[in-house]
Amino acid sequence: MRLKDKVAIVTGAGSGIGRATAERFAREGASVVLADVALERAESVAKELADAPGRALARRVDIASRASVGSLVAEVLSELGRIDVLINNAGITRDAFAKKMSEEDWDAVVGVNLKGTFLCCQAVIPSMIERESGRIVNTASVAIRGNMGQANYSAAKAGIVGLTRTLALELARHRITVNCVAPGATNTPMVAAIPPEILDKLKNRIPLKRLAEPSDIASLHLFLASDEAAYVTGQVVYCDGGLTLGA
Repeated sequence: MRLKDKVAIVTGAGSGIGRATAERFAREGASVVLADVALERAESVAKELADAPGRALARRVDIASRASVGSLVAEVLSELGRIDVLINNAGITRDAFAKKMSEEDWDAVVGVNLKGTFLCCQAVIPSMIERESGRIVNTASVAIRGNMGQANYSAAKAGIVGLTRTLALELARHRITVNCVAPGATNTPMVAAIPPEILDKLKNRIPLKRLAEPSDIASLHLFLASDEAAYVTGQVVYCDGGLTLGA
């Protein structure tokens, strides 16, 4: 088991990529904190993992709130004694063309995706520095290259790339790695809302001719969280079926 005795926090773990990652980590021996704004979803996943080698604990968190994030991290440290891995997966979209985008939709997306990622990183860094060890994996998107109707989302995800690279530089001397995964279109509830005809066109643009499955991203999370990735830091790893090749 590649994460035996490790403690991991996965945000947005109640569904989609976060759920798949939490499940994979628990099967690999980690004690996983399934952190989600919808506690009932996280609790449902935790119950399904009752027979996993690792523990699965559901906790509510609003990652856009410093107080909520701080409370979560303090509780995890008190109960489990350490935090080895942070997977910043939670995110939202509020799509509109820039000329019509409301300030509220801009603030909400940047607040959750970018600010939320920063707050979670900032909260776990002190304990990781104290132990001189840690893995942080953030979530960008192929939208960092720009995407029509997603000025807020693209800007937030591009900001996460800058945050990742900066933290990698700042934390390397403490043996803490910070990397970023940039998924393409993935078979999640968020993508399920896309009209079928548009989704078909998207699939045709992907060299592998399919959407990513949440398990595809979870496998990459597992590698970056493991000891096998000890010399990988500051990287943005696309997991997009070749969508951005030649773009």
